Amino acid sequence: MRGAETVFYPGDRAVLGRPGIAALLQGLREEGYRLIGPTVRGGAIVYDEIQGVEELPAGWTEQQEAGRYRLSRRVDEALFGYAVGPRSLKHLLFVPRLRLVQLRRRGGSISRTDEAEAPPRLAVLGARACDLAAVDVQDRVFVDGPHPDPDYVARRRSLFVIAVQCGQAGGTCFCVSMRTGPRAERGFDLALTELLDEGHRFFVEVGSDAGASLLARVGAPRAGEDDARAAFEISRRTATQMGRKLETDGIKELFYRNLEHPRWDDVAERCLGCTSCTLACPTCFCSTVEDVTDVAADDGRDAAVAERFRRWDSCFSLDHSYLHGGSVRASRRARYRQWLTHKLATWIDQFGTSGCVGCGRCITWCPVGIDITEEAAAIRAGDGAVAAGKG
Repeated sequence: MRGAETVFYPGDRAVLGRPGIAALLQGLREEGYRLIGPTVRGGAIVYDEIQGVEELPAGWTEQQEAGRYRLSRRVDEALFGYAVGPRSLKHLLFVPRLRLVQLRRRGGSISRTDEAEAPPRLAVLGARACDLAAVDVQDRVFVDGPHPDPDYVARRRSLFVIAVQCGQAGGTCFCVSMRTGPRAERGFDLALTELLDEGHRFFVEVGSDAGASLLARVGAPRAGEDDARAAFEISRRTATQMGRKLETDGIKELFYRNLEHPRWDDVAERCLGCTSCTLACPTCFCSTVEDVTDVAADDGRDAAVAERFRRWDSCFSLDHSYLHGGSVRASRRARYRQWLTHKLATWIDQFGTSGCVGCGRCITWCPVGIDITEEAAAIRAGDGAVAAGKG
């Protein structure tokens, strides 16, 4: 790390070479952050813990279509030359499994532990505009609602974000339709645009005081107007490359009018009910609770531990809508209708925004290639068609 050469403030711009990215990551580690970044694992580019710049997916990209994801090599050594992988930031903030309380009995006494461990300080590198839009959506649920979730709030407050402005769109991307990308305007501490012309460098935008402080520590020079124009041109060009489009005008009312549309029968015949779409979705937040009991002997005395966990669930599972006497949504038709109508319609009434950010993950990772944009278009095309008696 070099001494500070320039003072930066939110809204300022700088430029870094690849060694500068390594210096940023080193600076975050020195501040006690665990690094989360894109890396190649299990045949995909995923957000996972990394140690440094050498683990980034240099020279890799991916090909995405409905039900299809493949890695391929690029002709250059771009560090961020891909769209989005199967993971979003959801698993870092709304964790897949969280212990809520522990009860321990020893002899005749029972003790209770419900103090959650302090979450780790995480620094995320590579967050895309759709990912940040999804975090904003989940903030409305877990932070801004009447009952904030303490674990989510704690993780959110300790998160440092280095966003990356998309340099190419994926085959299933439609963030332009949802007005969530491809350019991130807020929600980050620093944002990078990778420039590959005339040398490998990164245009950096400062989004917070913490980002400004880190950038000053690495001695980054201010960016010139040529770099700024090149970066904004990349975002403009990426916006023209969307692999999908979703017409959003009047979409809430469209779905309210078509709860009995025959398309729901068609999609139910193809849907496996596997929950992949909800697991890949960066905004879905369905959960359930599970109780676990462990009985053991301890120092010759009876001991037992009972724990309650919150874990991810899906509205595609039969038990999710179970009430006394049975499931409210017993058919796959009803469950898919619930998911898509909530995502594109009732979510707007609940939280003032759509539940979809146009990342395309639900399309890519559906085993049978069901396409949310295609389903919405089919309902719009047959607006008003009714199949009576289908609940």
